[in-house]
Amino acid sequence: MDHNESPVRCRVWRDGALVEETVRKDEIIDALNDSDRLVWLDVVDAKPEALGSLIDALRLPDTEIEDAFAPHERPKVSRHGDHLFFTTYATELAGRLADLEGDRLRTHRISGFVLPSALVTIRSSDFDIEPVLRAWDENSELLKAGPRALVHGLMDTIVDGHFATIQTLDDDIEDLEDVLFEENRTGRGFQQQVYSLRKELVALRRVVLPMREVVNGLLRHGGRTNTELDSWYDDLYDHILRAAEWTESLRDMVTSVFETNLSLQDARLNTTMRKLAAWAAIIAVPTAITGWFGQNVPYPGFQKEFGLWLSVVTIVLGSLAMWWSFRRRRWL
Repeated sequence: MDHNESPVRCRVWRDGALVEETVRKDEIIDALNDSDRLVWLDVVDAKPEALGSLIDALRLPDTEIEDAFAPHERPKVSRHGDHLFFTTYATELAGRLADLEGDRLRTHRISGFVLPSALVTIRSSDFDIEPVLRAWDENSELLKAGPRALVHGLMDTIVDGHFATIQTLDDDIEDLEDVLFEENRTGRGFQQQVYSLRKELVALRRVVLPMREVVNGLLRHGGRTNTELDSWYDDLYDHILRAAEWTESLRDMVTSVFETNLSLQDARLNTTMRKLAAWAAIIAVPTAITGWFGQNVPYPGFQKEFGLWLSVVTIVLGSLAMWWSFRRRRWL
């Protein structure tokens, strides 16, 4: 394995106690094969060709290596021989909803191999691993249960990130609901924000919903059971269900905001059409009477040249005033 090509981090525990935070390159394979130690190997921004010796030493299938580096792999878990392979995604939102320059939702893929006494993670540097390390340190007693405890800390941190993303989207939808009935604030920008939220929720749903299958697979293929650790996994599964239900609820809410906005626009248009029809009827009465009787009473400039220019200026100014009024109401 060429560690000059990609940063590698390694930690070693024994009976739940951290014994090594750095492992020499030539000792990593031996540490991974030592059943008396719990090892975490973290490979960052790697390429498959840089992991040749690790792949050969652990006898990892080519299909798993391909899935670990595939750009759009679906979150999943699968069992191969004595180890598990999983792929999942962390999420975060960059910027505010009002900032519509590019996509806000960022996803970071984390793939992993759960070995009998080790966890190997392959990720990009965009994912912050420090919260995961803090979770392991805070629950060091659980690490006696083996690599499944490491996986739990990783998954729990990822799900917490999902909740933070969902909470932000929920707040954004509430902000849109606050201005939904304000006519002057639901124009093009409002519609862009609603559409952007719908896209983000669709993308988030593709990441959150499969997490149920991932955790189920980890429980089903986890090997030996640990009562305390299983209860932690049950709590994690409950959080995943809540995140999935919350995501579905938000999708319904943003759809409701979108449809309500369309209904309000139709109602406002109907109100405007009634007003215009009423004024047209009022103006039609004097127009019909003067047209029938052919009235042409004297006025300033009657039968004089400046009267022509006065009428032209009046028509132009009146048309400009109507244009400005309609433009301000965004009818033009």
